[in-house]
Amino acid sequence: MQNARPHAVLLASAGMGHLIPAVELGKRLITHHNFTVTIFVVSTDPSTAKSLLESPYPKLTVSTLPFVDISPLVQPSDDIVTKIIVLMRESMPNLRSAISVMKFRPTALIVDIFGTEAFPIADEFSMLKYVFVTSDARFLALTVYAPAVEKMVEEEHVKQKKPLRLPGCKPVRFEDTMEVYLKMDDRVYDEYTRLAREIPTADGILMNTWEDLDRLTIESLRDPKKLGDVVRVPIYPIGPLARPAEPVVGKGKHVMDWLESQPSESVIYVSFGSGGTLSTRQTIELAWGLELSKQRFIWVFRPPLDHDASGSFFTVSDESEALKRYLPNGFLTRIQEVGLVVPTWAPQSEILAHPSVGGFLTHCGWNSTLESITNGVPMITWPLYAEQKMNATLLAEDLKVAVRSEKQPTESVIGREEIAMMVRKIMEDEEGESMRIKVKELKNSGENALKKGGSSYNSLSQVVEECEYSLRCLTAKARGA
Repeated sequence: MQNARPHAVLLASAGMGHLIPAVELGKRLITHHNFTVTIFVVSTDPSTAKSLLESPYPKLTVSTLPFVDISPLVQPSDDIVTKIIVLMRESMPNLRSAISVMKFRPTALIVDIFGTEAFPIADEFSMLKYVFVTSDARFLALTVYAPAVEKMVEEEHVKQKKPLRLPGCKPVRFEDTMEVYLKMDDRVYDEYTRLAREIPTADGILMNTWEDLDRLTIESLRDPKKLGDVVRVPIYPIGPLARPAEPVVGKGKHVMDWLESQPSESVIYVSFGSGGTLSTRQTIELAWGLELSKQRFIWVFRPPLDHDASGSFFTVSDESEALKRYLPNGFLTRIQEVGLVVPTWAPQSEILAHPSVGGFLTHCGWNSTLESITNGVPMITWPLYAEQKMNATLLAEDLKVAVRSEKQPTESVIGREEIAMMVRKIMEDEEGESMRIKVKELKNSGENALKKGGSSYNSLSQVVEECEYSLRCLTAKARGA
């Protein structure tokens, strides 16, 4: 049976980096285009989506697909990307079953980049199929071009460490390359190039960016004489889709209360995302760097990667005692007038939206990047993995809204003096003020892109029109039958 309005099914893999944009896309399809949306989450941990299961939007349903045990299919040493892809693959029968019992047949299936093996299910149920790239245009460009230049990647980029040339785009420095290119003999590379070949078999590719943010790369992805030669399907920049700030109650409220007493744009926020962790030595240098900068800060703290936390960090009733195990002696006492160290989690969107925040030391995940830009907050880049190094280069060198360290944080311990210098540059110096002006211009650019008549609004409207046309055709076919 067909619905009166289009019904989109979104498939999101584990992790907030994919789930949050999927939810924001679903909300936008509902509020601006009168869609019904169902989001299926593939996760080993149902609590990942728990906070989103009770949606205030009556036409938005978020649910996790049944748990699938992939332990016989992967090795403990396998790359996390391999594990996610295998998990998605093994969840396909559950996705098919969930779609088959829906009262109203969905019009479109929208998957993240790990979900391209769901395309045959979309074809079976006469659904349009789209890929939703929850990162930026450069990540898409690097991904779809990979199978076409495997030999060049191996010989020039990996062995000789030369920049990887992408038609019509700024070359990717070896220092910024994704780890998957350094594992060309590993299973993860085979999986990565497979999905790279499958992405262009969609009916279109949605991207969580907008035309003015990276116009050169977007134009190349569309140009049949450049990257468009391997993409071959329409490109739809529909961002920036970032989670908006909401009132904070309960956990995290003390952070917001502390911010209320701070001067305007005086606080730097420090967080490395939901999975980012530093070494013990780097943690100590960061603590000293923040103290030496003499700037106000909020630091979302996780136990060091190479230290045995034994789970006690998350269960000790006195959090300050737990923190003392990993921070310099006396640090918490010395910074109590200017700093706030928060264990494990803080309400990031709300913090970045607060007028007291004037900088963000970030791992450069695309969600965090967009949350910073859409709130007009300049950044210190601290990339850790995946495409974050490319994002850092985009922010620091092209958009000029961020400061970066002399060496990559993944290659060297960043010393306390350099950290203090970067913090002061963002918070005090003229260079930081220039970045603040530029990032606020980008904020306005993103807002305009999403407004009715803006580039991202029009781009998503094209997808909506395709869905509406498909629905009309299917309805007419059903009546004729």
